[in-house]
Amino acid sequence: MRKLFIDYDICNKCKECVVRCSYMFHPENNGIASLREIVAFIIVCRKCDDFPCVNACPNNALKRESGVIRRSNFLCISCKSCAIACPFGTIEFDWLEYLTSICDVCAGARIEEKERFICVHSCPYGALRVVEHEDIDETVFVHKIGENIIVKTFSWTQFYELKK
Repeated sequence: MRKLFIDYDICNKCKECVVRCSYMFHPENNGIASLREIVAFIIVCRKCDDFPCVNACPNNALKRESGVIRRSNFLCISCKSCAIACPFGTIEFDWLEYLTSICDVCAGARIEEKERFICVHSCPYGALRVVEHEDIDETVFVHKIGENIIVKTFSWTQFYELKK
C-alpha cells in the first residue's frame, strides 16, 4: 500500500510552504500544514511537565490528552500565544491560521490516480514522497502516523530513550 512519506526535518525548514493540494473541499488548502501540526504535537513536542503552550492559550483551544497536545480549530483564534510560550519552538507560527487546512492523504477514489499526491510533485525541496511501507530503508526516527502517513523526524524522547 502506498503511503505518504514526510521528511519533517526538510519540510520544517521552509519559510513558506508552496505545496499544492488536491483536497477539493477547500480550494486554497495546504494539507501539509495540518500534517506538520500533527507531527509537531505527537513526535517533536518535548511534552513539558507544565505545558506552557496550553496554559498560554486564552481561549482554551489547546488541550492535553494522554500527554499529547491537541488544538481545537473551532476555539483557536490564531493569537499565537502558544507559539510564543513554547520554550522549544515546536509550535510554528505559519500553521496557526484561522482557516484550517486538512489532508486526507488523497483518500479513496475521490480523485483520479494521475491527480493524486499533487503535494509530492509540487514540493520543490523533496520533503514529500510516496513510498511503499516495505521500501523504507531508514529505521531511526521514522514514525508511523495513522495508516497512510510515515514521518522521518528527530524525536527527543526516542533519542534520549525517555518514556513520558
